[in-house]
Amino acid sequence: MKTKVALITGGYTGESEISYKSSAFVYSQIDKEKYDVYVIDITVADWTYTDDAGQKHTINREDFSLSIQGEQVKFDVAFIILHGTPGEDGRLQGYFDMIGVPYTSCGALTSALTMNKGYTKAIIQDIPNLNVAQSVLLFDVDRANGEDIVQQKLKLPLFVKPNAGGSSIGMNKVNAWSELGKALDEAYDAEGTGQQVLVEEFVSGREFSQGIYRDAQGLLQVLPATEVITTREFFDYIAKYTPGLTQEITPADLRPEQKEQADALVREIYIRLNCKGMVRVDFFIQKETEDFYFIEINTIPGQTAQSFIPQQVRASGRTETAFYGELIEAALLKR
Repeated sequence: MKTKVALITGGYTGESEISYKSSAFVYSQIDKEKYDVYVIDITVADWTYTDDAGQKHTINREDFSLSIQGEQVKFDVAFIILHGTPGEDGRLQGYFDMIGVPYTSCGALTSALTMNKGYTKAIIQDIPNLNVAQSVLLFDVDRANGEDIVQQKLKLPLFVKPNAGGSSIGMNKVNAWSELGKALDEAYDAEGTGQQVLVEEFVSGREFSQGIYRDAQGLLQVLPATEVITTREFFDYIAKYTPGLTQEITPADLRPEQKEQADALVREIYIRLNCKGMVRVDFFIQKETEDFYFIEINTIPGQTAQSFIPQQVRASGRTETAFYGELIEAALLKR
Protein backbone atom coordinates (compact mmCIF):
# COMPACT_ATOMS: atom_id res chain seq x y z
CA MET A 1 0.00 0.00 0.00
CA LYS A 2 1.46 3.35 -1.05
CA THR A 3 1.73 6.24 1.43
CA LYS A 4 -0.93 8.82 0.60
CA VAL A 5 0.62 12.30 0.42
CA ALA A 6 -1.34 15.56 0.32
CA LEU A 7 0.95 17.99 -1.52
CA ILE A 8 -0.38 21.35 -0.38
CA THR A 9 -0.09 24.46 -2.54
CA GLY A 10 -1.84 27.77 -3.25
CA GLY A 11 -2.31 30.26 -0.44
CA TYR A 12 -4.06 33.46 0.51
CA THR A 13 -1.46 36.00 -0.68
CA GLY A 14 0.47 37.00 -3.81
CA GLU A 15 3.06 34.37 -2.95
CA SER A 16 0.62 31.73 -4.24
CA GLU A 17 2.18 32.19 -7.70
CA ILE A 18 5.47 30.88 -6.30
CA SER A 19 3.67 28.12 -4.38
CA TYR A 20 2.25 26.68 -7.60
CA LYS A 21 5.68 26.63 -9.23
CA SER A 22 7.30 25.03 -6.18
CA SER A 23 4.64 22.35 -5.78
CA ALA A 24 4.75 21.49 -9.50
CA PHE A 25 8.47 20.79 -9.22
CA VAL A 26 8.10 18.77 -6.00
CA TYR A 27 5.31 16.73 -7.62
CA SER A 28 7.54 15.98 -10.62
CA GLN A 29 10.30 14.68 -8.34
CA ILE A 30 8.44 12.60 -5.72
CA ASP A 31 8.75 8.84 -6.22
CA LYS A 32 5.29 7.81 -7.51
CA GLU A 33 6.17 4.14 -7.09
CA LYS A 34 6.29 4.69 -3.34
CA TYR A 35 3.92 7.61 -2.77
CA ASP A 36 0.38 8.30 -3.97
CA VAL A 37 0.42 12.10 -4.35
CA TYR A 38 -2.63 14.38 -4.43
CA VAL A 39 -2.08 18.09 -5.12
CA ILE A 40 -4.37 20.06 -2.80
CA ASP A 41 -4.99 23.70 -3.75
CA ILE A 42 -5.81 25.86 -0.75
CA THR A 43 -7.30 29.28 -1.53
CA VAL A 44 -9.56 31.72 0.27
CA ALA A 45 -12.49 30.43 -1.79
CA ASP A 46 -12.00 26.68 -1.35
CA TRP A 47 -9.71 23.70 -0.64
CA THR A 48 -9.78 21.36 -3.64
CA TYR A 49 -8.16 18.47 -5.48
CA THR A 50 -8.39 18.34 -9.29
CA ASP A 51 -8.29 14.82 -10.75
CA ASP A 52 -6.78 13.75 -14.07
CA ALA A 53 -10.10 14.38 -15.83
CA GLY A 54 -10.11 18.00 -14.63
CA GLN A 55 -12.91 17.48 -12.11
CA LYS A 56 -12.56 19.32 -8.80
CA HIS A 57 -13.21 17.61 -5.48
CA THR A 58 -13.64 19.61 -2.28
CA ILE A 59 -11.68 18.71 0.84
CA ASN A 60 -13.73 17.77 3.89
CA ARG A 61 -12.12 20.07 6.44
CA GLU A 62 -13.41 18.09 9.41
CA ASP A 63 -10.79 15.39 8.81
CA PHE A 64 -8.94 16.63 5.68
CA SER A 65 -10.30 13.84 3.50
CA LEU A 66 -11.61 13.53 -0.06
CA SER A 67 -14.57 11.68 -1.49
CA ILE A 68 -13.84 10.50 -5.05
CA GLN A 69 -16.43 8.35 -6.82
CA GLY A 70 -17.82 7.23 -3.50
CA GLU A 71 -14.42 6.30 -2.07
CA GLN A 72 -12.99 8.20 0.89
CA VAL A 73 -9.34 9.20 0.61
CA LYS A 74 -7.54 9.91 3.90
CA PHE A 75 -3.97 11.13 3.93
CA ASP A 76 -0.99 9.70 5.79
CA VAL A 77 1.03 12.91 5.62
CA ALA A 78 0.79 16.52 4.40
CA PHE A 79 3.71 17.87 2.37
CA ILE A 80 3.33 21.63 2.79
CA ILE A 81 4.65 23.71 -0.12
CA LEU A 82 2.52 26.80 0.42
CA HIS A 83 4.42 30.07 0.79
CA GLY A 84 2.90 32.80 2.96
CA THR A 85 -0.47 32.50 4.73
CA PRO A 86 -1.76 29.96 5.80
CA GLY A 87 1.05 27.49 5.07
CA GLU A 88 4.04 29.34 6.48
CA ASP A 89 2.62 31.14 9.50
CA GLY A 90 1.49 28.16 11.59
CA ARG A 91 -2.21 28.19 10.74
CA LEU A 92 -2.21 24.98 8.68
CA GLN A 93 0.17 23.34 11.12
CA GLY A 94 -2.19 24.04 14.02
CA TYR A 95 -5.08 22.61 12.00
CA PHE A 96 -3.17 19.43 11.19
CA ASP A 97 -2.12 19.08 14.83
CA MET A 98 -5.78 19.22 15.87
CA ILE A 99 -6.91 16.51 13.43
CA GLY A 100 -3.82 14.33 13.81
CA VAL A 101 -2.24 14.53 10.35
CA PRO A 102 1.60 14.64 10.34
CA TYR A 103 3.28 17.20 8.10
CA THR A 104 6.70 18.01 6.68
CA SER A 105 7.27 21.51 8.04
CA CYS A 106 8.05 23.18 11.36
CA GLY A 107 5.34 23.07 14.03
CA ALA A 108 2.66 25.70 14.59
CA LEU A 109 4.54 27.74 17.19
CA THR A 110 7.85 27.79 15.32
CA SER A 111 6.12 28.62 12.03
CA ALA A 112 4.21 31.52 13.60
CA LEU A 113 7.28 32.83 15.40
CA THR A 114 9.64 32.69 12.42
CA MET A 115 7.09 34.42 10.20
CA ASN A 116 7.68 37.40 12.49
CA LYS A 117 11.18 38.61 11.66
CA GLY A 118 11.51 40.89 14.68
CA TYR A 119 10.49 38.22 17.18
CA THR A 120 12.82 35.68 15.54
CA LYS A 121 15.79 38.01 15.98
CA ALA A 122 14.96 38.36 19.66
CA ILE A 123 15.22 34.58 20.13
CA ILE A 124 18.49 33.97 18.25
CA GLN A 125 20.42 37.17 18.96
CA ASP A 126 22.42 35.69 21.85
CA ILE A 127 23.82 32.74 19.86
CA PRO A 128 27.63 32.98 20.13
CA ASN A 129 29.38 34.32 17.00
CA LEU A 130 26.04 35.31 15.42
CA ASN A 131 25.18 38.98 14.95
CA VAL A 132 21.95 40.79 14.11
CA ALA A 133 21.68 44.23 12.51
CA GLN A 134 20.48 47.17 14.60
CA SER A 135 16.75 47.45 14.01
CA VAL A 136 13.41 48.99 14.95
CA LEU A 137 10.11 47.12 14.92
CA LEU A 138 7.15 49.35 14.10
CA PHE A 139 3.54 48.44 14.83
CA ASP A 140 0.33 49.83 13.33
CA VAL A 141 0.07 52.43 16.11
CA ASP A 142 3.52 53.75 15.13
CA ARG A 143 2.58 54.48 11.52
CA ALA A 144 1.94 58.21 11.97
CA ASN A 145 5.34 58.90 13.53
CA GLY A 146 7.33 55.97 12.17
CA GLU A 147 9.80 58.19 10.32
CA ASP A 148 10.69 60.07 13.51
CA ILE A 149 11.16 56.83 15.49
CA VAL A 150 13.51 55.39 12.87
CA GLN A 151 15.57 58.57 12.47
CA GLN A 152 16.10 58.78 16.24
CA LYS A 153 17.37 55.20 16.56
CA LEU A 154 19.05 54.14 13.30
CA LYS A 155 21.49 55.44 10.72
CA LEU A 156 21.45 55.21 6.93
CA PRO A 157 21.38 53.19 4.76
CA LEU A 158 18.43 51.05 5.86
CA PHE A 159 16.38 48.05 4.80
CA VAL A 160 12.62 48.47 5.27
CA LYS A 161 10.43 45.37 5.01
CA PRO A 162 7.17 43.86 6.26
CA ASN A 163 7.80 42.10 9.54
CA ALA A 164 5.79 39.11 8.32
CA GLY A 165 6.05 38.16 4.68
CA GLY A 166 8.27 36.58 2.07
CA SER A 167 9.75 36.78 -1.42
CA SER A 168 11.01 40.32 -0.57
CA ILE A 169 7.52 41.69 -1.30
CA GLY A 170 7.19 45.23 0.08
CA MET A 171 10.92 45.47 0.80
CA ASN A 172 13.07 48.50 -0.05
CA LYS A 173 16.55 49.83 0.57
CA VAL A 174 16.60 53.43 1.83
CA ASN A 175 19.68 55.54 1.12
CA ALA A 176 18.22 58.96 2.00
CA TRP A 177 15.75 60.06 4.67
CA SER A 178 13.50 61.47 1.94
CA GLU A 179 12.90 57.88 0.74
CA LEU A 180 11.83 56.53 4.12
CA GLY A 181 8.15 57.52 4.13
CA LYS A 182 7.37 55.80 0.83
CA ALA A 183 9.29 52.68 1.89
CA LEU A 184 7.39 52.49 5.18
CA ASP A 185 4.05 52.81 3.38
CA GLU A 186 4.91 49.99 0.98
CA ALA A 187 5.94 47.71 3.84
CA TYR A 188 2.86 48.55 5.92
CA ASP A 189 0.53 47.99 2.96
CA ALA A 190 2.03 44.69 1.74
CA GLU A 191 -0.73 42.09 1.51
CA GLY A 192 -1.21 39.72 4.43
CA THR A 193 1.78 40.92 6.46
CA GLY A 194 0.10 42.08 9.65
CA GLN A 195 0.68 45.87 9.61
CA GLN A 196 4.12 45.55 11.21
CA VAL A 197 7.35 46.87 9.71
CA LEU A 198 10.95 45.95 10.46
CA VAL A 199 13.61 48.59 9.73
CA GLU A 200 17.25 47.45 9.87
CA GLU A 201 20.59 49.14 9.38
CA PHE A 202 22.35 48.00 6.22
CA VAL A 203 25.12 45.42 6.60
CA SER A 204 27.68 45.46 3.78
CA GLY A 205 28.92 42.00 2.95
CA ARG A 206 28.58 38.76 1.02
CA GLU A 207 25.10 37.23 1.11
CA PHE A 208 24.46 33.52 1.59
CA SER A 209 21.55 31.13 1.87
CA GLN A 210 21.88 27.68 3.43
CA GLY A 211 19.46 24.80 3.90
CA ILE A 212 19.20 22.31 6.74
CA TYR A 213 16.79 19.45 7.43
CA ARG A 214 16.20 16.49 9.69
CA ASP A 215 16.41 13.17 7.85
CA ALA A 216 14.42 9.96 8.29
CA GLN A 217 16.86 8.79 10.98
CA GLY A 218 16.28 11.97 12.98
CA LEU A 219 19.73 13.38 12.19
CA LEU A 220 20.36 17.00 11.20
CA GLN A 221 21.79 17.38 7.70
CA VAL A 222 23.33 20.74 6.73
CA LEU A 223 23.38 21.40 2.99
CA PRO A 224 26.10 23.35 1.14
CA ALA A 225 25.64 27.13 1.24
CA THR A 226 24.77 29.25 -1.80
CA GLU A 227 26.32 32.68 -2.35
CA VAL A 228 23.99 35.26 -3.88
CA ILE A 229 25.49 37.95 -6.12
CA THR A 230 22.96 40.30 -7.73
CA THR A 231 23.30 43.09 -10.27
CA ARG A 232 20.56 44.97 -8.43
CA GLU A 233 21.10 47.00 -5.28
CA PHE A 234 19.87 44.10 -3.16
CA PHE A 235 18.23 40.68 -3.56
CA ASP A 236 14.65 41.92 -4.05
CA TYR A 237 11.60 40.27 -5.68
CA ILE A 238 12.76 41.23 -9.18
CA ALA A 239 16.26 39.86 -8.57
CA LYS A 240 14.83 36.63 -7.15
CA TYR A 241 12.49 35.83 -10.01
CA THR A 242 14.01 37.49 -13.11
CA PRO A 243 16.52 35.28 -14.96
CA GLY A 244 19.96 36.79 -15.50
CA LEU A 245 19.90 39.39 -12.71
CA THR A 246 21.46 37.22 -10.03
CA GLN A 247 24.39 34.84 -9.89
CA GLU A 248 23.98 31.95 -7.44
CA ILE A 249 27.11 30.00 -6.59
CA THR A 250 26.52 26.55 -5.07
CA PRO A 251 28.50 25.41 -3.20
CA ALA A 252 29.65 28.83 -2.03
CA ASP A 253 33.33 29.71 -2.13
CA LEU A 254 34.04 29.71 1.60
CA ARG A 255 37.28 29.02 3.41
CA PRO A 256 37.19 25.81 5.50
CA GLU A 257 36.89 27.74 8.76
CA GLN A 258 34.08 29.92 7.34
CA LYS A 259 32.19 26.85 6.12
CA GLU A 260 32.60 25.19 9.50
CA GLN A 261 31.31 28.26 11.30
CA ALA A 262 28.37 28.70 8.89
CA ASP A 263 27.34 25.04 9.31
CA ALA A 264 27.53 25.34 13.10
CA LEU A 265 25.48 28.55 13.20
CA VAL A 266 22.79 27.22 10.88
CA ARG A 267 22.55 24.09 13.02
CA GLU A 268 22.28 26.14 16.23
CA ILE A 269 19.58 28.39 14.73
CA TYR A 270 17.57 25.29 13.70
CA ILE A 271 17.83 23.85 17.22
CA ARG A 272 17.19 27.16 19.04
CA LEU A 273 13.98 27.75 17.06
CA ASN A 274 12.85 24.12 17.45
CA CYS A 275 12.59 23.64 13.69
CA LYS A 276 11.35 20.53 11.88
CA GLY A 277 11.60 19.44 8.26
CA MET A 278 13.63 21.61 5.90
CA VAL A 279 14.37 25.28 6.48
CA ARG A 280 16.66 27.84 4.87
CA VAL A 281 18.74 30.38 6.76
CA ASP A 282 19.93 33.57 5.05
CA PHE A 283 22.96 35.43 6.38
CA PHE A 284 25.68 37.97 5.56
CA ILE A 285 29.40 37.75 6.15
CA GLN A 286 30.36 41.37 6.79
CA LYS A 287 33.15 42.62 4.54
CA GLU A 288 35.20 44.53 7.10
CA THR A 289 35.04 42.07 10.01
CA GLU A 290 33.98 38.73 8.46
CA ASP A 291 31.36 38.54 11.21
CA PHE A 292 28.23 36.48 10.51
CA TYR A 293 24.96 38.45 10.46
CA PHE A 294 21.57 36.72 10.53
CA ILE A 295 19.08 37.96 7.91
CA GLU A 296 16.08 35.65 8.25
CA ILE A 297 14.85 32.07 8.26
CA ASN A 298 12.40 30.58 5.76
CA THR A 299 10.43 27.55 6.95
CA ILE A 300 8.78 26.83 3.57
CA PRO A 301 11.64 27.58 1.14
CA GLY A 302 11.05 27.76 -2.61
CA GLN A 303 11.29 24.46 -4.49
CA THR A 304 11.62 25.18 -8.19
CA ALA A 305 14.51 23.54 -10.04
CA GLN A 306 16.44 26.84 -9.74
CA SER A 307 15.65 27.44 -6.06
CA PHE A 308 18.38 27.39 -3.42
CA ILE A 309 17.40 24.15 -1.67
CA PRO A 310 17.25 21.97 -4.83
CA GLN A 311 20.59 23.49 -5.93
CA GLN A 312 22.10 22.59 -2.56
CA VAL A 313 20.59 19.10 -2.58
CA ARG A 314 22.22 18.39 -5.94
CA ALA A 315 25.54 19.92 -4.80
CA SER A 316 25.53 17.57 -1.79
CA GLY A 317 25.33 14.54 -4.09
CA ARG A 318 21.68 13.79 -3.33
CA THR A 319 18.75 13.72 -5.74
CA GLU A 320 15.59 15.72 -5.18
CA THR A 321 13.60 12.47 -5.29
CA ALA A 322 15.59 10.99 -2.42
CA PHE A 323 15.49 14.29 -0.52
CA TYR A 324 11.72 14.69 -0.69
CA GLY A 325 11.34 11.05 0.31
CA GLU A 326 13.47 11.74 3.40
CA LEU A 327 11.21 14.66 4.36
CA ILE A 328 8.09 12.52 4.04
CA GLU A 329 9.56 9.65 6.05
CA ALA A 330 10.83 12.04 8.75
CA ALA A 331 7.34 13.55 9.04
CA LEU A 332 5.80 10.09 9.44
CA LEU A 333 8.14 9.44 12.38
CA LYS A 334 6.32 12.20 14.32
CA ARG A 335 3.31 9.93 14.81
